[in-house]
Amino acid sequence: MFDKKDNKNIILIGIAVVAVIVVVVLVYVNPSDGFSLQNSFQNIFGTSSQKIGEETVKYINDKGLSPQGPVSLVSVSEESGMVKIKIKIGSNEFDSYITKDGKFLFPSAPIDMSAADEGSSANNNNTDSTASTSITKNDSPLLEVFVVSRCPYGLQIQRAVADAVKNIPELAQYIKVEYIGAVSGNKITAMHGDAEATENLRQICIREEQSAKFHDYVACQMKTGDIAGCQTSIGIDSAKLNSCVSTASKGIAYAQKDFDQSNNYGVQGSPTIFLNGTKISESDFGGRSSGGVKSMVCAGFNNQPEFCSTKLNTVAAAVGFSETYGSSSATNNSANTNCAPAQ
Repeated sequence: MFDKKDNKNIILIGIAVVAVIVVVVLVYVNPSDGFSLQNSFQNIFGTSSQKIGEETVKYINDKGLSPQGPVSLVSVSEESGMVKIKIKIGSNEFDSYITKDGKFLFPSAPIDMSAADEGSSANNNNTDSTASTSITKNDSPLLEVFVVSRCPYGLQIQRAVADAVKNIPELAQYIKVEYIGAVSGNKITAMHGDAEATENLRQICIREEQSAKFHDYVACQMKTGDIAGCQTSIGIDSAKLNSCVSTASKGIAYAQKDFDQSNNYGVQGSPTIFLNGTKISESDFGGRSSGGVKSMVCAGFNNQPEFCSTKLNTVAAAVGFSETYGSSSATNNSANTNCAPAQ
């Protein structure tokens, strides 16, 4: 099995596959020029693995087979009877393996079957995000974003979601913002107190009963927290909202469904994101940006719709309350940071 590092660097491995599979396809399947990597090694066997690594990199560069730019050799070693080379494309490094006869080139580490049982056990207990290749795809994916309304990082991902939906309205049907909390008596609780619980319930009611205005309301109130002003400017039906919030069979019942789903997934921090029921990390898809949100949704499709080719902002959304979408202090490095676990 690939280890945790491989999962977190799936994008880099993707680059490796693109670069090296081209070599494999062109050289071994259809060597139109009559030349093969094996032929290039015919006079160097019995020499050092270093030489094999150098010839491999030279061949890739001479043939222009790396679409990401020139390849450089970082290091060479031997492992399990094969030559292991670490190569670099731009700022990215990855390992490849070559048989000593120069006949086969592997784009990434072969599967270590001796560690299969251990790897399987580790994966079963792993609660970290799963690489996009492990996501179950379907025709109508669902991105579930669990937050609390006064968590700075919850606000960050909601800002990214709102901006993505603003630019690609079709995305709204594939995204559901859900809330973390609990029901105690006839009211809900939240990790940051009553004010947050009240806003969570307000947003849940708008989502359920005035859904077309949900993302606009969230985008407005996260600027300065002007709840009343945003209800007016967005055109929220206040009477309908108040009825939902004050009627347990409406607001509390809606919230309980969110909390049940949150508990079912084992959600603890805000934000936590699931795509088609699989926990994912924003950093694997471009971070907490509107472009990242689009990439998350589109990764869940069997066949990606046309809007997936639309380019959105790749700049990280601002953390916390902010008048603007982004800020100098917001970076995609915060993509794995969330608020303290819910109590």
